[in-house]
Amino acid sequence: MASVVLVHGIRTSSTMWRVQSRALTAAGVEHVAVDLPGHGRREGEPFTLAGCREVLDAAVGSLRPPHVVVGFSLGSYVAIDWAGTTAEPPSALVLASAGTRPRGVGLAGYLAVARAIGRLPDRGLGLHTFLARRVLDGETVADLMAGGVALDAMVPTLRAVGGLDVLETLARLETPIWFVNGTLDHFRAEERLLLRAARHATLQLIPRAGHLVALDQPEAFNDVLMDVIEHVDLRPAGP
Repeated sequence: MASVVLVHGIRTSSTMWRVQSRALTAAGVEHVAVDLPGHGRREGEPFTLAGCREVLDAAVGSLRPPHVVVGFSLGSYVAIDWAGTTAEPPSALVLASAGTRPRGVGLAGYLAVARAIGRLPDRGLGLHTFLARRVLDGETVADLMAGGVALDAMVPTLRAVGGLDVLETLARLETPIWFVNGTLDHFRAEERLLLRAARHATLQLIPRAGHLVALDQPEAFNDVLMDVIEHVDLRPAGP
């Protein structure tokens, strides 16, 4: 059976995947949820793409093949970059909430907001908690917050991923890709552009889900993930 690596979003940590981890454990799927530099247990480390690649290399190396690598938002862009550089690409990528490129006017606006939030007395912890409670249930919020909130990670993280050429990397990848977006996600503007850029890609839309698709509609997301695992398991060996 395929194993799974789970890669979290910006300012969150590996604990955001607890619902998925329970489902994978129940299904007997070997998996690991990582903490990226600057987040969770690695909060003291500077965020760099090179550091992210090392984290994913170690995670994949700790599990038996074939591998399914699952990213959420930031984690999706990190997974794309890693897959384009690693010597042994995964058997499948699941890229959640990756519906636009981290560049241009949108990125500049996001950076401006991140800097403003960083100047708040609590550096944005209260706002982060309030917004999470607006869209998620109490247990899911607790999972999201359990690994801490990387309050200082936003600006360096956004600057790092802003240097990625996502379309060029997607065009080079032979790995099958599943884009998974919520129908209510406000960051879906370029999902068709990314879909066309990838060689072997499928777009899966989750009804009634927003940007936090893996958290606000976890059962539907888990169904997609299990389908991908089954697809990889049934795929013939070889190139």
